[in-house]
Amino acid sequence: MIYKRSSALFAEAERVIPGGVNSPVRAFKGVGGTPIFVKKAKGAYLYDEDGNRLIDYINSWGPMILGHAYQPVVDAVIEKAKKGTSFGMPTEIETQIAQLAVSMVPNIDKIRFVNSGTEACMSAVRLARGYSGKDKIIKFAGCYHGHSDSFLIQAGSGASTFGTPNSPGVTKGTAKDTLLARYNDIENVKRLIEANPNEIACIIIEPVAGNMGCVPPKDGFLQALRNLCDANNILLVFDEVMTGFRLAKGGAQELYGVKSDIVCFGKVIGGGLPVGAFAARTEIMDYLAPIGPVYQAGTLSGNPLAMAAGLAMLTELNNDAEVFNRLNDKTEYLHKGIADVLNDNKVVHTINRVGSMISVHFDKDAVVDFETAAKGNNDTFKKFFHGLLNEGVYIAPSAFETWFITDALTYEDLDFTINAINNVSKTL
Repeated sequence: MIYKRSSALFAEAERVIPGGVNSPVRAFKGVGGTPIFVKKAKGAYLYDEDGNRLIDYINSWGPMILGHAYQPVVDAVIEKAKKGTSFGMPTEIETQIAQLAVSMVPNIDKIRFVNSGTEACMSAVRLARGYSGKDKIIKFAGCYHGHSDSFLIQAGSGASTFGTPNSPGVTKGTAKDTLLARYNDIENVKRLIEANPNEIACIIIEPVAGNMGCVPPKDGFLQALRNLCDANNILLVFDEVMTGFRLAKGGAQELYGVKSDIVCFGKVIGGGLPVGAFAARTEIMDYLAPIGPVYQAGTLSGNPLAMAAGLAMLTELNNDAEVFNRLNDKTEYLHKGIADVLNDNKVVHTINRVGSMISVHFDKDAVVDFETAAKGNNDTFKKFFHGLLNEGVYIAPSAFETWFITDALTYEDLDFTINAINNVSKTL
């Protein structure tokens, strides 16, 4: 495929935007080459500035669960925009989407809307600290909770090692209150808790990791975290920015039958517009201002356009009893097709899948945490990515990202993708 227009646009963007992009993964640094500039999208397809059509497997990193430019969402946004785009005042639609979300998700009574998944996770941790009166948090290597300072941490070995910043601009003072654990390793979490008695406010986790590829929790791991939190008076925070309203109506809490104390949302809940949210039981949420001492605010929180898009999306998901079964079936079909062609062409790989999230790792061993995800052959992934791009299939330009399946994909699209992977795998 030819990308002359995209290349020219990227060169122009680099002059006025750092790195030419407004979010780093878009720059193709992980795979090389020049990023694709999108002109429009519809259903399961992207159309770039050079006129190429691509089958889309990132779907704006998750929210386009029913496809791009989904008509009920588009109509809702247009009608709401005609009445004004922002007020900084309460609107009825905020209550309507809040009522719907609370009815769909187990174990939450109240929800507050913000503008991004980063804001949601940042606010959830602040609330956990305010509610518990403790300062430290545990996060897991490979889990991404946005670019708030508390989350941009790496740690040395040893259960009691304090985190150190892995981004300039994050202070050591902030880093010392973030403890890093290994995903799917409950004994590691226990040691961190034992080394920091009565100091940990919360454990925050992606219940299904999506930022080291798709990495499912081991059987019993989430319940073991729940038990540890109960035994040590620690709040459990599920970052369901990716999994919320995607894996099931009630997200990972419903899918795995494990209750978190606070849950964070984004992606799907905004129908593709910038939005996030966090929710919990009444006694926790009532610690928020204006009725409680924990301050959190935002002029654009509850923006009417985002609320309209989100309400339309959640309404569709709530009313369609089969949507999650269709998504699961399509993802399972894709999984089997990919595995068959990679095996036939003797490409070393492992595939992880949960619901409509899936990822291909070019290593023979199971991928269960960030360390095992990092063992994958990145040179093979680069060839795989660019090979699929040339075939008309767009996956995430990073080996450490999940693919997101949309209901707009047809089985013809899936067969096209499997055939493209077969073609590419012969060259790996």
